[in-house]
Amino acid sequence: MTSSLPPVINFAAGPSKLPEEVKSSVNSTHIVNLENGHCSSSANFIFPNPNQQVIANIAAELESYQGKGISILCMSHRSADFLKIINKAQEILKQLLGIPDNYKILFLQGGGTGQFSAVPMNLLRTGTADYVVTGTWSDKASKEAKKYMHQVNLVAPKPQTFTSIPDRVNWKLTDGADYLYYCANETVHGVEFHETPLCPDDVTLVSDMSSNFLSRQIDVSKYGLIFAGAQKNVGPAGVVVAIIREDLLKNELKNPQTPLVLDYADQAKNNSVANTPCTFGIYALELVLEWILNQGGLEEMERRSREKAALIYDVIDASAGFYSNPVAPLCRSRYL
Repeated sequence: MTSSLPPVINFAAGPSKLPEEVKSSVNSTHIVNLENGHCSSSANFIFPNPNQQVIANIAAELESYQGKGISILCMSHRSADFLKIINKAQEILKQLLGIPDNYKILFLQGGGTGQFSAVPMNLLRTGTADYVVTGTWSDKASKEAKKYMHQVNLVAPKPQTFTSIPDRVNWKLTDGADYLYYCANETVHGVEFHETPLCPDDVTLVSDMSSNFLSRQIDVSKYGLIFAGAQKNVGPAGVVVAIIREDLLKNELKNPQTPLVLDYADQAKNNSVANTPCTFGIYALELVLEWILNQGGLEEMERRSREKAALIYDVIDASAGFYSNPVAPLCRSRYL
């Protein structure tokens, strides 16, 4: 969107003003050409099709956000316009997921890997945590937690290869654990929890939902904490969405050395702008959330994900052994 207003310069301490030569080069041609290539990796999000709606919106507003004379890339993170973007993203997330009022939505940095440290530091009480290790990411998370917890219990023995989810009846849970952690969808090994695992009432359930976030409906009230790297499903790299129950923000026993950037309570108190957040990433995420809502919400996202997964699995299963998939059918990832 071009502007009839003179260029606006941000003198705040937030994102810097880009040189005009750089800003003009970050245009729709560059973005669309990059996006037209197909990415089969699980690491980076592919913007919605058809018609590249979100990409087109971003390209139109790179030079002048809503005709205000300032690029979204240069806007202060403490400006009224950016706070509206954060608040709108939170509102749409609440609508899509049916998030109860006693939860806070945070937009953080550091990726899912940063949360491997943030979770044990913020939720520390007794110093004991239970982990369900079903693939690379939950394995990494459990190892990171050992730096901050007195005891990290694997509820089932770690297998040589990750091809299934241990039967819930055989899990060895710790009485009064600070939390029970699992990764909802393991991208490396293709193992997914199709249902929310049962968790004792007095234990906080935590889930890394990075790779299947907003691809199906969940009951948020069953969780104390959900986090998801945006780059898998809902935007470009650089933003982590965290949904946390408010009572967990009042934990006075958390690790006193928790860095402010990973401190859920501090980030919640400051509406995710305790420090300069990934402003462009949050802006793009909000546009994707609008797109999901307009497409029919999570019911439609789940339908599409199941349909895409079936196209691949049907070919594998009908290949008479030419192709193989070692993952047990009941826990195959539906969100590729």
